[in-house]
Amino acid sequence: MAAVLSFFVRYAPLVYLLLALGLIFGIRRMAQAIAEARQAIFGLEREIARRHTTQAVSVLSLIVILAVGEFLLSVILAPNLPALFRLTTPTLNLLESPTETLPPQLLETVGAATPGPSVTVEVTGCVPGQIAITAPEAGSEIKGQVTLKGTADIPNFGFYKYEFAPAGGDSWSTVEASRKPVRDGELGIWDTSAITPGDYQLRLVVTDNQGNALPACIVPVRIKAP
Repeated sequence: MAAVLSFFVRYAPLVYLLLALGLIFGIRRMAQAIAEARQAIFGLEREIARRHTTQAVSVLSLIVILAVGEFLLSVILAPNLPALFRLTTPTLNLLESPTETLPPQLLETVGAATPGPSVTVEVTGCVPGQIAITAPEAGSEIKGQVTLKGTADIPNFGFYKYEFAPAGGDSWSTVEASRKPVRDGELGIWDTSAITPGDYQLRLVVTDNQGNALPACIVPVRIKAP
């Protein structure tokens, strides 16, 4: 359904052009039906002329309804529903259950790869007041369930997610995602109890309502054994 509505919004000029052509055809058909009615002599001719007139009126009414619907959709509704028309990338699948954390069994599978050797990773991509992780702090040791705090609040905010990967690696596993912006508050919970101890990277990714992901805020952490 969203794809169909998005089509009508994206190709509104083409839709208006087709409706204009249909309107011209309908008016011409109406004129022909009126001419037939004026020239009709016998009852059957009048009946046929009335039928043609009814058909022409129906076509014109349908075109007017479609034009009004297209106007309401593209001019009034679409600007107020950015998530429906713009967040159409595969990343949206993560938001079907925005507050549901991946089960420990799955986290164990995706995070069980032996982390590489200890690597000093600098904090990168963080923008105070927009994209930032304030807890856990860079280089801190964590274990069990960890409360993530920080900020995910940008102009034209769409959604955010936080992920982890072994230090020095680029195989990111998503933990949780949300559509609600956060400013100096709790971003979510990260259960590290099923993850192999070692050095990891924690990153916060924020995407706007156009589907554009800004540079991620990446913080190095060390997971300890429970």
